Amino acid sequence: MAQQAAALQTYNNELVKCFDDLCSKREELSLQIKLEEEEKERLQHDIRSLSEKLSRVNESLAQKMAAYNTIDRTIAETEGAYTKILESSQSLLSVLKQQAGNFSKTSEPRRKEH
Repeated sequence: MAQQAAALQTYNNELVKCFDDLCSKREELSLQIKLEEEEKERLQHDIRSLSEKLSRVNESLAQKMAAYNTIDRTIAETEGAYTKILESSQSLLSVLKQQAGNFSKTSEPRRKEH
């Protein structure tokens, strides 16, 4: 019977040791879970913050691109109109020079022919 009692005591000691090991592992896992949950919260906060910033940047970028396109269109239209003005000015100058030349020919005194 003493031998059985000794075996029972050995089993009990091993059972307590295994139980204590499991409790230690549970505490370690609990700490790791808590740390990872905190990290998860920080990351989610960062994601929300970055998403808001991205949204603001996208909105600003869209406004700037629209303004750029408007300015680009205005510049193209202005260049086209200015080119037409230059062409018209050149045509007008050509007509004026031609008229001035005709006027000079008609206003020159006639030479007497012998």
